[in-house]
Amino acid sequence: MHETAEQATPLFPRALRKGDTIGLVAPAGPWNEDEFARGVRILDQYGFKVKIAHDLGAKENYLAGSDRHRSALFQEIWGDPEVQAVLAVRGGYGSLRILGAIDYQLIRLQPKIFIGFSDITALHCAILQQTGLVTFHGPMVTTLAKHDKQSLLSFFDTITSGVCRPIATRSVEILKSGQAAGRLIGGNLTTAVHLLATPYEVAWRDKIVFLEDVGEAPYRIDRMLSHLKTAGRFAGIRGLILGSFTNCGDQEMIWARVMELFSDEDLPIWANFPIGHGEQNMIVPMGSEARMDSSTGTLSFPAPCCWKMMS
Repeated sequence: MHETAEQATPLFPRALRKGDTIGLVAPAGPWNEDEFARGVRILDQYGFKVKIAHDLGAKENYLAGSDRHRSALFQEIWGDPEVQAVLAVRGGYGSLRILGAIDYQLIRLQPKIFIGFSDITALHCAILQQTGLVTFHGPMVTTLAKHDKQSLLSFFDTITSGVCRPIATRSVEILKSGQAAGRLIGGNLTTAVHLLATPYEVAWRDKIVFLEDVGEAPYRIDRMLSHLKTAGRFAGIRGLILGSFTNCGDQEMIWARVMELFSDEDLPIWANFPIGHGEQNMIVPMGSEARMDSSTGTLSFPAPCCWKMMS
């Protein structure tokens, strides 16, 4: 069977240094200008230059400009030799619409740090599936000022050190104990479901999967999880991590449905992990090796997630 890019040896980006340039992209929805300005100030305070295309703030209904505009801007920023990392401004909706217009060969030849979450899950999966590049599920420009100090410190430490520190939190709920090791994939539940049967869907077998969502009623969460289970996407996964399900109703109801779906499965399942739309949103590497240790509730990463340039 032909080996896909996601199954091959991972492709790693270069870690950043103070003074490097972070290019901003808007592949999905428009944003609040005050949140945008606060996020840019934080990037500046941490010592990074920010590249903002002159027409970044375009709007077209619920999108940050037309599909052609958003994909062209994404290509422009990624291909810019001055840009060392690419950061999404906001999620919302729209990334799915431009997946077919992305030049994945450009990404493969110029691997860079790419960060975002929520709707940006579509791009994380497509880039991993098409190129094997490890990307980062984490804060975006308009959420940097909303997340707590630990999330910010983790964000900047990871992209500059090239190492994802172990994540341990008292809030984690161990629904099923156990140990697991495998590449980490996942992201926004709704977006992941909408990638099923597309050319950009990532294989879940033998992976540690994490899922989060926002503003979805418990019955909708149930429907999506049941869809994934019925479609066989949970078959053979090594572990499951449920992040924050913000404004999704009774979380215990969601956890209970997950336990029903996995009643016959022998794998670690955690809930309330600090990934997603909540105040805590720890940065994690998509496509990199990870380990779940239920005895301590720690998610760790045994190898660097970026390479460092020798000084």
